[in-house]
Amino acid sequence: MQNNQPLISVVIPVYNEEVRAVRAVESICNQTWKNLEIIVVDDGSTDGSYAAVEAITKKDPRVKLYRNPKVPSRTNWRGYDINAGWSARAFGFRIAKGGWITTQDSDDASLLNRIEVEYNLAQKYNATMVTVDWFDGSPDKLNRTLDVDRIFKELGEEAVVIRPEVINKIVKECHGPLMRLPFHRFIPFSLKWFPYTRPLFWGKLHNYPGGDNNVLFRREVIAAGVNLRTRNARTWGVPSGRGTGRDFLMHTAHVFKNNWSFKLPLYNWDVKKANPDYVGYEKYLK
Repeated sequence: MQNNQPLISVVIPVYNEEVRAVRAVESICNQTWKNLEIIVVDDGSTDGSYAAVEAITKKDPRVKLYRNPKVPSRTNWRGYDINAGWSARAFGFRIAKGGWITTQDSDDASLLNRIEVEYNLAQKYNATMVTVDWFDGSPDKLNRTLDVDRIFKELGEEAVVIRPEVINKIVKECHGPLMRLPFHRFIPFSLKWFPYTRPLFWGKLHNYPGGDNNVLFRREVIAAGVNLRTRNARTWGVPSGRGTGRDFLMHTAHVFKNNWSFKLPLYNWDVKKANPDYVGYEKYLK
């Protein structure tokens, strides 16, 4: 089966996640989609994260471990973490060999058929980029698969699929008039952040309908020059200074006009609260 599957690259940035990183990487190693290039990029960890992942590389040759060659400062002058692995992830995107690329955060995990489902949906809808949604990361949801066929059959396509026209409208509304100008990156971030000028740069602050921590996209996105960007180069970031994943998803939608998202909780986000949009979806777990 693997020989008939196109190669998909999975990029996992790791920073001081010695325990949870093992869970994250293993959730990818155990995917139903087997033809994977698993790129783990250590982002300057000071704990045992590198050694923990290195042990996995000796058991699974698909896992490749790198050190981020250029680790940026993680915090701004207020001590707020504004970088959160974007540079490590961007490095992984650049070296990925797969025709498709996806992501996994080191403190979370994926349901075991996430990548297979995303790829099949991308093929069905001829999508450039696909995102899905999340369950909480409780132990009972780990090492499981989601019965997507049953969800489509019982709820119907319109209850699951978010089409490009919906996403493109959101992207347009979140693009402030001054952020559309090519010189916006030379405007100090403090001026963009100032509450009275903020709407001129960010417009509305809608959430993207899908997670940047589970995105699957064609490598043509990177070839077209769309990648994760520094804080002041982001045109769809957030006023806090973060939002690099949001910026990447919206930037891709803006360029290709072909992003699709699906209301399927295929990603285990390590939070204690349940996702209110998927109460009762445990019945679809296998």
